[in-house]
Amino acid sequence: MTDTAEFPPESERPAGWLRADQIASARLWLPILYVDAVPVRVDDSGDVVAVGLLLRVTPEGVMSRALVSGRVMFHERVRDALVRHIEKDLGPMALPQIPASPQPFTVAEYLPTPGVTPYHDPRQHAVSLAYVVPVAGDCRPQQDALDLAWITPEQACEQDVQLEMNGGQGLLLRQAMAHVGRMP
Repeated sequence: MTDTAEFPPESERPAGWLRADQIASARLWLPILYVDAVPVRVDDSGDVVAVGLLLRVTPEGVMSRALVSGRVMFHERVRDALVRHIEKDLGPMALPQIPASPQPFTVAEYLPTPGVTPYHDPRQHAVSLAYVVPVAGDCRPQQDALDLAWITPEQACEQDVQLEMNGGQGLLLRQAMAHVGRMP
């Protein structure tokens, strides 16, 4: 899972944004709500033809593939959080196609203790609503993403791609492809 971004100065902080010390304290006591988005390209009939994976460097300095992911802020609708994180990671021209009533394909529970669930985040207990989101516009890696690769759904499910993903996001990606009928 990725964090939303570096903490802006207090004068620039949006409403609902916690200071670094506040989020650290909350993470000790409460599950934090996240969204995970699997960006996809679809053909004219709506079939998924490509999956977008970000290339990031983990805090440990390891290169990894990742989904679009981030926190839902206080008083923010889930759909708004999806749009914000997609635009943050893929750019303002990504043009996400989020339905009027978005429904997650699964709920992933990330725990700080490895092995309890397939999802792991050493910082916190996080509950993430996971979505497959078609994007129609020009996507370019933003913020801390180094690259964006568009691969076929079959390639996304291959073992070597799965091993490049951390925290259980490889499994989440496979679940997304099964949800859209594109598991090999």
